[in-house]
Amino acid sequence: MKRTYNHLEEYIRRLLQGIDIYHPHQLNIENVSTRLGLSVHYLGIDSMFLAGHIFLDSRKAEKSQWQDFGHELCHARWHEGDQALIGVMMREYQEWKADNFALHLCIPTFMLQKLNLPSDERRTVWMIQETFGVEKEFAEKRLMHYLKNYIH
Repeated sequence: MKRTYNHLEEYIRRLLQGIDIYHPHQLNIENVSTRLGLSVHYLGIDSMFLAGHIFLDSRKAEKSQWQDFGHELCHARWHEGDQALIGVMMREYQEWKADNFALHLCIPTFMLQKLNLPSDERRTVWMIQETFGVEKEFAEKRLMHYLKNYIH
């Protein structure tokens, strides 16, 4: 049975394929940001999106920076205004949306479906980490989302 993508999965698929990104090895900060025309700056501060620029924490490891990039890209694409000026509930909602966006950008469903995933969960998590350049906890969370929606 063919599955249909949810709104976010379809958005990510179109976004990436629209900039000619089809394979996991093409997924990285420089490749995605350049093709989207975004400026990325590495500073010793918490990652954020501000005034049309993505700032990533230079103190973090590359995998963590990639995950943060996915989070901040959501703010860049979907959220407007200064989070300091919105209510706590709306800020929390935007942060939850950005976390979810990052899971799907860094590990897109259309790419994940092409992998021949091992039957052992531990090996599957490791494969996702290595294939998509993400941390273990991030890979585990994305795998749980994927299994819940695509595997019965």
